Amino acid sequence: MGILFASSLWVFLILVCILGGATAWMTGRAVALTWRPLWVLAWFLFLLALAVRFLCFALFEEPLLSIQYLVVDYVVVGLIGLAGWRRTRATQMTTQYVWLYEKTNPFNWRLRQGQEDRYASD
Repeated sequence: MGILFASSLWVFLILVCILGGATAWMTGRAVALTWRPLWVLAWFLFLLALAVRFLCFALFEEPLLSIQYLVVDYVVVGLIGLAGWRRTRATQMTTQYVWLYEKTNPFNWRLRQGQEDRYASD
């Protein structure tokens, strides 16, 4: 038994990282598209981590009530879900408010040049 997985590295990579990660990405995207706050995403990803833990238990006889593996699953799906939420939110902000924001990278945006003076706080 390892720190990240109970039965096999392949089970962890395929079930948790790929299948759980893809679901987490789409969950983050869906939460961002409906303009919901980040705490809603955290709750949905916790439920997803519980589901992934149950699938590991049901399919590969891994421990169900292990806090260690639940936390590992939550961190993995949480990071991937947060990346999906952030990328979608950056796209939303730069397409919805094209005159105000520009993308700096796939996960971030900033005020366009010349807009800093208009929206600076005194």
